[in-house]
Amino acid sequence: MISINDIRSKPKKIEEALKSKGYDGSIKDIISLDENFRRVTHSLEKLRAKKNIVSEQVALAKRSGEDSENQIKEMRSLGDELKSLELSSKDLKIKLSSRLEEIPNVPDDSVPIGLDEKDNVIVREWGNKPVFNFKEKSHVELAKLLNLLDFERGAKISGSGFPLYIGKGAELERRIINSMIEHHVNDYNFIEMFPPVLMTEESMRTTGQLPKFKEDMYFTELDQLYLAPTAEVPITNVHRNEIISESELPIEYVAYSPCFRRESGSYGKDTRGLLRLHQFNKVEMVKFVKPVDSYKALEEITLQAESILQKLGIAYRVVELCTGDLSFAAAKCYDLEIWSPGEKKWLEVSSCSNFEDFQARRGKIRYRSEGDGKVDFLHTLNGSGLATPRLMVALLETYQTEDGRIEFSEPAADFIGIKEIS
Repeated sequence: MISINDIRSKPKKIEEALKSKGYDGSIKDIISLDENFRRVTHSLEKLRAKKNIVSEQVALAKRSGEDSENQIKEMRSLGDELKSLELSSKDLKIKLSSRLEEIPNVPDDSVPIGLDEKDNVIVREWGNKPVFNFKEKSHVELAKLLNLLDFERGAKISGSGFPLYIGKGAELERRIINSMIEHHVNDYNFIEMFPPVLMTEESMRTTGQLPKFKEDMYFTELDQLYLAPTAEVPITNVHRNEIISESELPIEYVAYSPCFRRESGSYGKDTRGLLRLHQFNKVEMVKFVKPVDSYKALEEITLQAESILQKLGIAYRVVELCTGDLSFAAAKCYDLEIWSPGEKKWLEVSSCSNFEDFQARRGKIRYRSEGDGKVDFLHTLNGSGLATPRLMVALLETYQTEDGRIEFSEPAADFIGIKEIS
């Protein structure tokens, strides 16, 4: 959530920044709501002070045996007026909070200005795209040939977008997940978590999935719970409504979870095979840091996600998203894109984002300074480390042989624990 103080102090700058992110609304109504709320709050404070004075006058008159009827009438009148103003204040506060929840995060000044993905900036590339002396197969062809996935039976069970992993395909998926978790724990000292996958509305609001993306979420009507779209949601909410000691920061968690997304606006986009799913697996990194450290932490979490791809020997590039391509909650984001020989294009496999205090404000996640004891909002970050479906695509296609086997390189085999699939 954007700070109302920022909107008050620099409304023009905020409006321009939001426009660069593609937000076509106005913040004038927010400014008006805030002014009215502050006016009513000021009136409330004056009335309460006046009522206290009159209350003291009534008490004094009673002690001295004087007539206090007029003061009592005044106090009752003030009480009625207070109730009316308190209702107005509550209504304005709800409306203001609701509007602030609808506003996306403001891009950091370092983010390149642009309209969409065509304006993103390639920061660096790693590895070489594989070159074959035979006609390469797609991951769909390889999965069918080797009996790794059954899309038809998956669709029979749950509908399209729900793959069924079989035999060596299921084993490969499991080993990839375990290897990534162990890598982040052993090499970078992340604390592993295994969170619930059903989320309350408050949890979804904290990370910014609600209210904007409600239509993209799976929802259980009876229990009023949402299926997690990513482990970012439960892990960020671990410290909701908490004040953390500065000495505990940074806090770094890693978690696996199945992810569920309806993605109602994505029909017809990359629906082939594992490219776009309604249920998929992902390993997620989440960091809680002091504001002064958050952009250093963003570079670190990006490198930590990259390290997986380097161990697997998958060609990738790091892309800095422009303002128009940033997610709702992100202030700055790097995408990791891997090369798919079968699709002959780059596929996003990770997003590493700094949300600054946007999520922390929504979830009241704060820290206490060791120096002066001041309590302030910390910064949150997350990075996919990694999402498995497109990683599976690249692994199968990169390490395929002419006769249709999958033969991993020695470093990749050491990391996964599988040398060959045939």
